[in-house]
Amino acid sequence: MIDYSSLLSEKVQEIKPSGIRKFSELAAEMGNVISLGVGEPDFQTPWAIRQAGIESLERGRTHYSPNAGFRELKQEIDRYLERRMGLSYSEEETMVTIGGSEAIDMMIRAVIDPGDEVLIPEPCYVSYDPIARLTGAKVVSIPTRFEDDFRLTAEALKAAITPKSKLLIFPYPNNPTGGIMEREDLEAIAEVLRDTNILVLSDEIYAELTYGGKKHVSIASIDGMRERTIVVNGFSKTYAMTGWRLGYAVGPAPLIREMIKIHQFAIMCAPTTSQLAAVEALRSCDEEIEAMRDEYDMRGKYLVGELNRIGLECFQPQGAFYVFPSIRRTGLSSEEFCERLLREERVAVIPGSAFGGWGEGHIRISYCYSLQHLKIAVRKIEKFLKKLEREKHENGQG
Repeated sequence: MIDYSSLLSEKVQEIKPSGIRKFSELAAEMGNVISLGVGEPDFQTPWAIRQAGIESLERGRTHYSPNAGFRELKQEIDRYLERRMGLSYSEEETMVTIGGSEAIDMMIRAVIDPGDEVLIPEPCYVSYDPIARLTGAKVVSIPTRFEDDFRLTAEALKAAITPKSKLLIFPYPNNPTGGIMEREDLEAIAEVLRDTNILVLSDEIYAELTYGGKKHVSIASIDGMRERTIVVNGFSKTYAMTGWRLGYAVGPAPLIREMIKIHQFAIMCAPTTSQLAAVEALRSCDEEIEAMRDEYDMRGKYLVGELNRIGLECFQPQGAFYVFPSIRRTGLSSEEFCERLLREERVAVIPGSAFGGWGEGHIRISYCYSLQHLKIAVRKIEKFLKKLEREKHENGQG
């Protein structure tokens, strides 16, 4: 009998499974569950994009692309970034990846050696920490707080930096909190970083999803930051293309070249059909972006209002499509709250602890679901909260 634990990488065995997948899979097994767990748009991929993909297949365009992606797509990415984000990049500074997640992996692997420190604001997307640890990095968590609108402050960043700090992961607009960074916030962060050798991985997958008239500003647009920043983005959230698995990275050519080197051995190239469909997305689907953003904005405002009404203090998200209410008043851990809500009311949400230790005391609720879906979920959550209050009184805690 083989003892696989003695053969597997210690680093891999130390990594915990994703908290998002745990609850999503449990909900799928139970059936008849109102799921608000996964950050996947409920819109269909716009028809023009689907049609472009179909036409590429009909024309037999099914072969490998160049490692870094089709030139046509890279040119459209660069035009899009200049048009929508005010960023200017060349083809040599652009690479196409299998989703934004691969771009994150490639960047971290390209720059981190064992013992380097990776600075990660928390709460944050679940993949940063395990990818960094697999490279042998030391992960340094930087807390962001409700009272700061979950923004990374210059003071907190400065306090976390040591001579071994190599990379700052910059996750804004933020999953799971919905926090954003405005220009004055970015200027303060840039002021801390300019005299260091710290690189920045700016995950801007939700860049198009900002609300209240607040337009996303990339940290790469701030003086002195372009030369040290890799910007990661993709098509999953903006164009409802989650299953197409397509993303990209832009940044200084010396960094992009090394990322492509890893990519060509590990992946080879992103799917041809997805790349050709993405060209059409960038050329003709700006209006679809606006329509989806308006719908998400309406849902987010409804959900925050209702959650505050039923007693869960909730920050109004300014980006992405999640709310991150506090559940501390219940006395339950975030995982206990989510497990009981799922089993007793069949509503699936994600514990804040899945997004790092600083997410404890919160839950993440996705609002990329229909308004009717959200209304049913709110009623069930309210019923659950009332049940918890009764239990407290019965136990003499109320």
